[in-house]
Amino acid sequence: MNLPRTTTATPGTTTTPARPVTDPTHRLVASPAGRTHLVEQGTGPLVLLVHGFPESWYSWRHQLPALAAAGYRAVAVDVRGYGRSSRPQGSAAYRMLDLVEDNAAVVRALGEERAVIVGHDWGATVAAHCALVRPDVFRAVGLLSVPYTPPGGPRPGEVFAGMGGDEEFYVSYFQEPGRAEAEIEPDVRGWLAGFYAALSADTMPGPDAPDPHFVSRGGRLRDRFPADRLPGWLGERDLDVCAGEFERTGLTGALSRYRAMDRDWEDLNPGFTGAPITQPSLFVGGALDASTTWLADAIEAFPETLPGLRSSHVLEGCGHWVQQERPAEVNRLLTDWLAALPE
Repeated sequence: MNLPRTTTATPGTTTTPARPVTDPTHRLVASPAGRTHLVEQGTGPLVLLVHGFPESWYSWRHQLPALAAAGYRAVAVDVRGYGRSSRPQGSAAYRMLDLVEDNAAVVRALGEERAVIVGHDWGATVAAHCALVRPDVFRAVGLLSVPYTPPGGPRPGEVFAGMGGDEEFYVSYFQEPGRAEAEIEPDVRGWLAGFYAALSADTMPGPDAPDPHFVSRGGRLRDRFPADRLPGWLGERDLDVCAGEFERTGLTGALSRYRAMDRDWEDLNPGFTGAPITQPSLFVGGALDASTTWLADAIEAFPETLPGLRSSHVLEGCGHWVQQERPAEVNRLLTDWLAALPE
């Protein structure tokens, strides 16, 4: 099946801001999590930005001013378990339906009734489910790096446990509380640097190197990270900001999202099994991102699963961190898509 409205893109250039942009504002608002920290910039229609793992609102630092300049109220949240947002105890508190309601609460707390939602990595999956479960609140959805896959199919834990053969898939490695934390938390900065580098186009291991998405039995994930190499998009100061958040909070809240996946499967089936997202949508992925290749069938199925898809873009020479690796191009794709949305 050929996917319509798809383009293969190369690096673009930054457009001239359409209006003056004030500095971003940090806020805490009430949510089912307890509190949600957000960073807001600009005025106009609300665009909610949801980060992935292991990141924070800061992963949208290039999009906040660009969207504000284009006439939007851009708001990047810290997902529950991250940053200055609340960190409830227990993996059951990180169900997808809970994250959906956190985002709906943010929209209400900002005095709005509806919003466009855009997510990257886990944030893309969260954004997709916000659109699926709360179409009354989320009028359009943008997905970066991870395509939409409707609820259904086998239990996720069983699927991931069967991957890798003699090795262990990273999602399975993250399941046992405390196991991944014991690897990461003694050297948060070094681990993050390696994780970002492993999935970035300019520093990822070559095709003949062991896959960094898998763990050797008895080994560590970081054993396969590139050594002492920062991606071109990640400066030392940027890494300090990212590491500082996790050094303060630890990783358990962030990892709890992985540990709630089987509960999501129970919560969403059969009510949403196979359900499409009908609102206007956008997909942007990196050609060198494993998510694009492993989930190629999901992208191919977009005419059925995302019938409101307006455009789909695969960025050549780009890895997983699309909005940071290629900020100018992603900003252009986002603002063009937003400008074409119905009121």
